[in-house]
Amino acid sequence: YLVAELRLDSQRHHQYFRMSAEKMDELLSIIGPEVTRQNTNYRAAIEPKQRLAVGLRYLASGDSLISLAFNYRLGHTTVMNSVHMVCAAIEKVMMQTFLPRPTEDTWKEVAQRFWEKWNFPNCLGAIDGKHIVIQAPPLSGSLYFNYKKTFSIVLLALVDADYRFRCIQVGDFGRRSDGGNNTLHVPPRTSLPGAAQLGDVPHVMVGDAAFPLKPYSMRPYPGHNLIARKRIFNYRLSRARMVVENAFGILASLWRIFHRRINLHPQNVDRLAVAACILHNFLLAPGENVRLLEEAEELGGHMAPV
Repeated sequence: YLVAELRLDSQRHHQYFRMSAEKMDELLSIIGPEVTRQNTNYRAAIEPKQRLAVGLRYLASGDSLISLAFNYRLGHTTVMNSVHMVCAAIEKVMMQTFLPRPTEDTWKEVAQRFWEKWNFPNCLGAIDGKHIVIQAPPLSGSLYFNYKKTFSIVLLALVDADYRFRCIQVGDFGRRSDGGNNTLHVPPRTSLPGAAQLGDVPHVMVGDAAFPLKPYSMRPYPGHNLIARKRIFNYRLSRARMVVENAFGILASLWRIFHRRINLHPQNVDRLAVAACILHNFLLAPGENVRLLEEAEELGGHMAPV
Protein backbone atom coordinates (compact mmCIF):
# COMPACT_ATOMS: atom_id res chain seq x y z
CA TYR A 1 0.00 0.00 0.00
CA LEU A 2 2.83 2.38 0.89
CA VAL A 3 4.58 1.97 -2.48
CA ALA A 4 1.30 2.42 -4.37
CA GLU A 5 0.56 5.59 -2.42
CA LEU A 6 4.03 7.02 -3.03
CA ARG A 7 3.64 6.47 -6.77
CA LEU A 8 0.92 9.13 -6.75
CA ASP A 9 3.43 11.74 -5.56
CA SER A 10 6.64 11.72 -7.61
CA GLN A 11 8.52 14.03 -5.22
CA ARG A 12 7.81 11.93 -2.13
CA HIS A 13 8.62 8.74 -4.07
CA HIS A 14 12.00 10.20 -5.00
CA GLN A 15 12.69 11.25 -1.42
CA TYR A 16 11.72 7.83 -0.05
CA PHE A 17 13.48 5.54 -2.56
CA ARG A 18 16.06 8.03 -3.93
CA MET A 19 14.82 7.42 -7.48
CA SER A 20 11.77 8.04 -9.65
CA ALA A 21 9.00 5.45 -10.07
CA GLU A 22 10.10 5.03 -13.71
CA LYS A 23 13.69 4.26 -12.69
CA MET A 24 12.44 1.84 -10.04
CA ASP A 25 10.32 0.04 -12.66
CA GLU A 26 13.37 -0.17 -14.94
CA LEU A 27 15.45 -1.57 -12.10
CA LEU A 28 12.74 -4.13 -11.30
CA SER A 29 12.63 -5.26 -14.95
CA ILE A 30 16.41 -5.86 -14.81
CA ILE A 31 16.73 -7.71 -11.49
CA GLY A 32 13.15 -9.00 -11.04
CA PRO A 33 13.85 -12.59 -12.18
CA GLU A 34 16.75 -12.83 -9.70
CA VAL A 35 14.60 -11.91 -6.68
CA THR A 36 11.55 -13.99 -7.63
CA ARG A 37 10.79 -17.06 -5.53
CA GLN A 38 8.22 -19.84 -6.00
CA ASN A 39 5.04 -19.96 -3.95
CA THR A 40 4.71 -23.04 -1.74
CA ASN A 41 1.78 -24.91 -0.23
CA TYR A 42 2.50 -23.20 3.07
CA ARG A 43 2.92 -19.56 2.08
CA ALA A 44 2.95 -17.14 -0.83
CA ALA A 45 6.39 -15.80 -1.77
CA ILE A 46 7.20 -12.11 -1.28
CA GLU A 47 6.65 -10.24 -4.56
CA PRO A 48 9.82 -9.01 -6.34
CA LYS A 49 8.65 -5.37 -6.21
CA GLN A 50 8.24 -5.61 -2.43
CA ARG A 51 11.69 -7.14 -2.02
CA LEU A 52 13.13 -4.33 -4.15
CA ALA A 53 11.25 -1.70 -2.11
CA VAL A 54 12.66 -3.10 1.15
CA GLY A 55 16.22 -3.30 -0.25
CA LEU A 56 16.16 0.24 -1.65
CA ARG A 57 14.65 1.68 1.51
CA TYR A 58 17.38 0.04 3.61
CA LEU A 59 20.05 1.70 1.45
CA ALA A 60 18.22 5.03 1.24
CA SER A 61 17.33 5.47 4.90
CA GLY A 62 19.95 3.64 6.92
CA ASP A 63 17.11 2.37 9.13
CA SER A 64 17.69 -0.82 11.10
CA LEU A 65 16.39 -4.12 9.71
CA ILE A 66 14.03 -4.42 12.69
CA SER A 67 12.59 -0.96 11.99
CA LEU A 68 12.01 -1.89 8.34
CA ALA A 69 10.36 -5.15 9.40
CA PHE A 70 7.82 -3.17 11.46
CA ASN A 71 7.25 -0.63 8.68
CA TYR A 72 6.61 -3.27 6.01
CA ARG A 73 4.88 -5.73 8.36
CA LEU A 74 7.37 -8.45 7.47
CA GLY A 75 9.54 -10.75 9.55
CA HIS A 76 13.06 -9.64 10.47
CA THR A 77 14.60 -12.60 8.57
CA THR A 78 12.48 -11.84 5.50
CA VAL A 79 13.69 -8.23 5.46
CA MET A 80 17.33 -9.27 5.93
CA ASN A 81 17.06 -11.86 3.14
CA SER A 82 15.40 -9.29 0.85
CA VAL A 83 18.26 -6.82 1.38
CA HIS A 84 20.85 -9.52 0.67
CA MET A 85 18.95 -10.79 -2.40
CA VAL A 86 18.53 -7.32 -3.93
CA CYS A 87 22.22 -6.43 -3.45
CA ALA A 88 23.35 -9.80 -4.84
CA ALA A 89 21.03 -9.45 -7.85
CA ILE A 90 22.28 -5.93 -8.63
CA GLU A 91 25.88 -7.13 -8.46
CA LYS A 92 25.22 -10.22 -10.59
CA VAL A 93 23.01 -8.74 -13.33
CA MET A 94 24.08 -5.08 -13.57
CA MET A 95 27.86 -5.20 -13.03
CA GLN A 96 28.66 -5.92 -16.68
CA THR A 97 26.60 -2.95 -17.90
CA PHE A 98 27.10 -0.28 -15.23
CA LEU A 99 30.54 -1.13 -13.77
CA PRO A 100 32.28 -3.08 -16.56
CA ARG A 101 35.99 -3.85 -16.75
CA PRO A 102 37.49 -0.85 -18.63
CA THR A 103 38.99 -1.37 -22.08
CA GLU A 104 41.70 0.69 -23.77
CA ASP A 105 38.99 2.66 -25.62
CA THR A 106 37.22 3.35 -22.30
CA TRP A 107 40.41 4.74 -20.77
CA LYS A 108 40.98 6.96 -23.82
CA GLU A 109 37.45 8.38 -23.45
CA VAL A 110 38.04 8.99 -19.73
CA ALA A 111 41.34 10.77 -20.42
CA GLN A 112 39.71 12.92 -23.12
CA ARG A 113 36.89 13.96 -20.74
CA PHE A 114 39.38 14.89 -18.00
CA TRP A 115 41.22 17.11 -20.47
CA GLU A 116 38.04 18.75 -21.78
CA LYS A 117 36.34 19.24 -18.42
CA TRP A 118 39.16 19.65 -15.88
CA ASN A 119 42.21 20.58 -18.03
CA PHE A 120 44.28 17.68 -16.78
CA PRO A 121 45.90 15.59 -19.55
CA ASN A 122 46.53 11.83 -19.70
CA CYS A 123 44.32 11.22 -16.64
CA LEU A 124 42.62 7.85 -16.18
CA GLY A 125 40.71 8.88 -13.06
CA ALA A 126 40.82 10.29 -9.55
CA ILE A 127 41.45 7.77 -6.78
CA ASP A 128 40.52 7.85 -3.11
CA GLY A 129 39.40 5.55 -0.31
CA LYS A 130 36.71 5.87 2.36
CA HIS A 131 35.84 3.95 5.51
CA ILE A 132 32.47 2.19 5.66
CA VAL A 133 31.78 1.90 9.39
CA ILE A 134 30.43 -1.48 10.51
CA GLN A 135 29.36 -3.17 13.72
CA ALA A 136 32.27 -5.15 15.15
CA PRO A 137 31.89 -8.72 13.83
CA PRO A 138 32.01 -11.45 16.51
CA LEU A 139 35.46 -12.97 17.13
CA SER A 140 37.10 -10.64 14.58
CA GLY A 141 39.71 -9.24 16.99
CA SER A 142 41.42 -6.23 15.42
CA LEU A 143 40.83 -7.38 11.83
CA TYR A 144 38.43 -4.53 10.92
CA PHE A 145 39.69 -2.03 13.54
CA ASN A 146 41.04 1.28 12.16
CA TYR A 147 42.96 4.32 13.38
CA LYS A 148 39.71 6.19 14.15
CA LYS A 149 38.99 3.49 16.74
CA THR A 150 35.96 2.16 14.87
CA PHE A 151 35.44 -1.03 12.90
CA SER A 152 35.24 -0.53 9.16
CA ILE A 153 35.93 -1.86 5.70
CA VAL A 154 37.57 0.27 3.02
CA LEU A 155 35.99 1.32 -0.27
CA LEU A 156 38.70 2.33 -2.76
CA ALA A 157 37.44 3.88 -5.99
CA LEU A 158 38.68 5.30 -9.28
CA VAL A 159 36.25 7.91 -10.65
CA ASP A 160 36.02 9.55 -14.09
CA ALA A 161 35.49 13.22 -14.94
CA ASP A 162 31.68 12.88 -14.71
CA TYR A 163 31.56 11.34 -11.17
CA ARG A 164 31.10 7.80 -12.51
CA PHE A 165 32.78 4.91 -10.68
CA ARG A 166 35.10 3.10 -13.09
CA CYS A 167 36.94 0.71 -10.76
CA ILE A 168 36.26 -0.17 -7.14
CA GLN A 169 37.78 -2.36 -4.48
CA VAL A 170 35.79 -2.93 -1.32
CA GLY A 171 36.97 -5.10 1.54
CA ASP A 172 37.91 -8.42 0.00
CA PHE A 173 35.92 -7.80 -3.17
CA GLY A 174 38.74 -6.42 -5.29
CA ARG A 175 40.84 -9.54 -4.82
CA ARG A 176 38.10 -11.96 -5.76
CA SER A 177 36.55 -9.96 -8.62
CA ASP A 178 39.59 -10.11 -10.91
CA GLY A 179 39.33 -13.79 -11.75
CA GLY A 180 43.12 -13.86 -11.78
CA ASN A 181 43.30 -11.41 -14.70
CA ASN A 182 44.94 -8.14 -13.67
CA THR A 183 45.33 -6.69 -17.20
CA LEU A 184 43.87 -3.20 -17.26
CA HIS A 185 44.49 -2.40 -20.97
CA VAL A 186 45.98 1.02 -20.18
CA PRO A 187 46.58 3.13 -23.32
CA PRO A 188 50.18 3.57 -24.50
CA ARG A 189 52.24 6.62 -23.58
CA THR A 190 51.37 9.78 -25.46
CA SER A 191 52.55 13.39 -25.61
CA LEU A 192 50.92 16.13 -23.53
CA PRO A 193 48.74 18.64 -25.41
CA GLY A 194 50.94 21.44 -26.76
CA ALA A 195 54.13 19.86 -25.36
CA ALA A 196 55.22 17.28 -27.92
CA GLN A 197 58.85 18.32 -27.33
CA LEU A 198 58.71 16.64 -23.89
CA GLY A 199 58.20 13.25 -25.51
CA ASP A 200 55.61 10.63 -24.63
CA VAL A 201 54.49 10.36 -21.00
CA PRO A 202 52.36 7.68 -19.29
CA HIS A 203 48.69 7.93 -18.37
CA VAL A 204 48.15 8.43 -14.64
CA MET A 205 45.67 8.43 -11.78
CA VAL A 206 45.46 11.51 -9.52
CA GLY A 207 45.25 11.28 -5.74
CA ASP A 208 45.85 13.36 -2.62
CA ALA A 209 48.99 13.48 -0.48
CA ALA A 210 48.14 10.11 1.11
CA PHE A 211 49.01 8.34 -2.16
CA PRO A 212 52.59 7.66 -3.29
CA LEU A 213 54.23 9.36 -6.25
CA LYS A 214 54.60 6.72 -8.98
CA PRO A 215 54.86 6.69 -12.79
CA TYR A 216 51.13 5.81 -12.82
CA SER A 217 50.05 7.96 -9.83
CA MET A 218 50.32 11.75 -9.43
CA ARG A 219 50.01 13.59 -6.11
CA PRO A 220 50.40 17.27 -5.15
CA TYR A 221 53.78 18.87 -4.46
CA PRO A 222 54.22 18.92 -0.65
CA GLY A 223 54.89 22.08 1.35
CA HIS A 224 53.52 25.64 1.43
CA ASN A 225 56.07 28.08 -0.01
CA LEU A 226 55.95 26.67 -3.54
CA ILE A 227 57.13 28.38 -6.71
CA ALA A 228 54.43 29.49 -9.16
CA ARG A 229 54.55 26.51 -11.55
CA LYS A 230 54.23 24.05 -8.65
CA ARG A 231 51.27 25.99 -7.23
CA ILE A 232 49.61 25.92 -10.66
CA PHE A 233 50.22 22.18 -10.93
CA ASN A 234 48.70 21.59 -7.46
CA TYR A 235 45.67 23.68 -8.41
CA ARG A 236 45.11 21.69 -11.61
CA LEU A 237 45.60 18.37 -9.83
CA SER A 238 43.25 19.38 -6.99
CA ARG A 239 40.55 20.35 -9.49
CA ALA A 240 40.84 16.97 -11.21
CA ARG A 241 40.99 15.10 -7.90
CA MET A 242 37.83 16.71 -6.50
CA VAL A 243 35.68 14.52 -8.77
CA VAL A 244 36.30 11.52 -6.50
CA GLU A 245 35.37 13.52 -3.37
CA ASN A 246 32.20 14.66 -5.13
CA ALA A 247 31.39 11.11 -6.27
CA PHE A 248 31.62 9.86 -2.67
CA GLY A 249 29.50 12.85 -1.58
CA ILE A 250 26.79 11.94 -4.12
CA LEU A 251 26.99 8.26 -3.13
CA ALA A 252 26.49 9.01 0.59
CA SER A 253 23.78 11.58 -0.17
CA LEU A 254 21.84 9.02 -2.23
CA TRP A 255 22.34 6.12 0.17
CA ARG A 256 22.17 7.29 3.79
CA ILE A 257 23.22 3.83 4.98
CA PHE A 258 26.81 5.14 4.62
CA HIS A 259 26.14 7.69 7.38
CA ARG A 260 25.30 4.87 9.81
CA ARG A 261 27.13 2.01 11.48
CA ILE A 262 26.12 -0.97 9.32
CA ASN A 263 25.09 -4.02 11.30
CA LEU A 264 25.70 -6.72 8.69
CA HIS A 265 28.38 -9.38 8.22
CA PRO A 266 31.44 -7.84 6.46
CA GLN A 267 30.90 -10.06 3.41
CA ASN A 268 27.38 -8.67 3.04
CA VAL A 269 28.66 -5.10 3.55
CA ASP A 270 31.07 -5.71 0.65
CA ARG A 271 28.15 -6.71 -1.54
CA LEU A 272 26.03 -3.77 -0.34
CA ALA A 273 28.82 -1.30 -1.20
CA VAL A 274 29.24 -2.79 -4.68
CA ALA A 275 25.47 -2.63 -5.27
CA ALA A 276 25.39 1.01 -4.09
CA CYS A 277 28.18 1.96 -6.53
CA ILE A 278 26.41 0.21 -9.40
CA LEU A 279 23.14 2.00 -8.52
CA HIS A 280 25.09 5.28 -8.37
CA ASN A 281 26.19 4.76 -12.00
CA PHE A 282 22.69 3.58 -12.97
CA LEU A 283 21.07 6.76 -11.58
CA LEU A 284 23.80 9.27 -12.50
CA ALA A 285 22.29 12.36 -14.14
CA PRO A 286 24.15 15.67 -14.67
CA GLY A 287 21.10 17.68 -13.61
CA GLU A 288 20.88 15.85 -10.28
CA ASN A 289 24.56 16.08 -9.29
CA VAL A 290 24.50 19.69 -8.05
CA ARG A 291 21.40 19.08 -5.92
CA LEU A 292 22.88 15.91 -4.40
CA LEU A 293 26.17 17.66 -3.61
CA GLU A 294 24.30 20.48 -1.89
CA GLU A 295 22.32 17.87 0.04
CA ALA A 296 25.59 16.18 1.05
CA GLU A 297 26.91 19.52 2.37
CA GLU A 298 23.76 20.03 4.44
CA LEU A 299 23.97 16.52 5.87
CA GLY A 300 27.61 16.90 6.90
CA GLY A 301 29.34 13.88 8.41
CA HIS A 302 31.07 12.76 5.21
CA MET A 303 32.44 9.24 4.87
CA ALA A 304 35.74 9.11 6.78
CA PRO A 305 38.86 9.25 4.57
CA VAL A 306 41.30 6.36 4.72
